Amino acid sequence: MSRRTFRRCTSLSSLDLNQLKQIGIRGIILDLDNTIVSEDDRYLSPNSESWIERAQEEGFSLFILSNGKREYRVNYWSERLGIDAIGRAKKPFPKSFKIALYSMRLLPIQVVVIGDGFHTDAIGALWNGCHCVQVASLPHKARWWEKIIGRWVQIPYPKHAPLWSFNPQYYSSSFTRTLPSIQKDIT
Repeated sequence: MSRRTFRRCTSLSSLDLNQLKQIGIRGIILDLDNTIVSEDDRYLSPNSESWIERAQEEGFSLFILSNGKREYRVNYWSERLGIDAIGRAKKPFPKSFKIALYSMRLLPIQVVVIGDGFHTDAIGALWNGCHCVQVASLPHKARWWEKIIGRWVQIPYPKHAPLWSFNPQYYSSSFTRTLPSIQKDIT
């Protein structure tokens, strides 16, 4: 399929992997903060890890792009999920998306970007020729800019939707999964 799609949904696990396959998706670029785990580390998106595991079993290539500045978090989740990742990705700018696409060895039209931010994930997907799914943003303490424009760029998490707790004491600096040195090949 040559036409890109843009969808919205409540959570990662509410996406049907078979529907993604039907439109020719072979790769998934995931956001971390407020998509898989809340940026304040209080909540985990329900069933997200099992959804990711199923996606891997079904042959999808996965990659995490995070604008998060805490590298240990990105490293922890990269290791825990078995997915290569780039922290401080500077989404929506193209460089990190190009690195992810190169790493997955896929064309942009074969990839969907899934994240909570319209201004980072959706615009990044569209600028780079990928499909996009915007999920509801997991509850977290609003940053100053979210108080001003958050309602235009994020979908609020439904008040009665389930949430899973997460304990950040699992973080450790021992996680060192790093991306192979393809970054210099892309620039």
